[in-house]
Amino acid sequence: MTTTEDLVPHVDAQAVPHDTLTVLGRVPADATREQAVAHLVEAARLVRRRDIEMVRAAGLGHIGGEFSVIDVLVTLYLQAMNVSPGQLDDPERDRFILSKGHAAAALYTTLAMAGFLEPSQLETFMQPQSQLNGHPARTKIAAVEASTGPLGHGLPIAVGTAFAGKLDGSARRTFVVVGDGELQEGSNWEALMTAGNHRLSHLCVVVDRNRLQQGARVADTNDLEPLADKLAAFGLEVVEVDGHDHGALLDVFANVPAASGKPTAVIAHTMKGHPISFMSDNVAWHHKVPSADQVAQALSELEQS
Repeated sequence: MTTTEDLVPHVDAQAVPHDTLTVLGRVPADATREQAVAHLVEAARLVRRRDIEMVRAAGLGHIGGEFSVIDVLVTLYLQAMNVSPGQLDDPERDRFILSKGHAAAALYTTLAMAGFLEPSQLETFMQPQSQLNGHPARTKIAAVEASTGPLGHGLPIAVGTAFAGKLDGSARRTFVVVGDGELQEGSNWEALMTAGNHRLSHLCVVVDRNRLQQGARVADTNDLEPLADKLAAFGLEVVEVDGHDHGALLDVFANVPAASGKPTAVIAHTMKGHPISFMSDNVAWHHKVPSADQVAQALSELEQS
């Protein structure tokens, strides 16, 4: 059966955005907290604008789950993580892995916002021979730490990365973002058990808890609750946060590694399609291409957000 979600409209190549993305870069070192949050809010707004334009132009994309995780990505790359375009060969840099690799457009746009990619590269998203595939590839982009796509794949890599850091006696941290639907994969729980057992304190697992997956609600497919209790039982320090609150996210990431010596699990409560009215908490937008009118409406709403 073909559902509305499966239908991809004909997309005019003229929809490819050619205007220059405003690159804000990292939060200035001397910024106040209020200034830092304002910087991140504006960066996230700009990332969402470009993301929806890229998906429209490509005729493919996972815009709902991208919009739910953009605030987390922007906060990590523009403030929380110890990594910069000049540090990609530094063994002491923090690492980031996007386990929910289908949210690649959000990652690419955030990397451009942080100076890791030339903004003009975003125009090639999903085009033949482009570096910007539908899933991030380590072999194509230097700032991508791991090729991801198969769900349940990125978290085990992140555990291995964090384990390597512990063996090196390094202070570097490993951050990984997983989708909540992705936690139905058993490989994730094997990885979490290993992380807790070996007290990989420099690992931070961020769960994009938007409560939706392809075609259904997570609870209706394979309920994860009580998620916080499960993560704690596997030996992780669990923190719950509003995943769209940049200030709250900054506070959480600043406390990695946790004083307890355990790995950190951040349950980031988000909304799929946030903050667009017709996308928000709508399962149809897991994988769907907006029409020209929908893009115009979304851009208008972002201007007012």
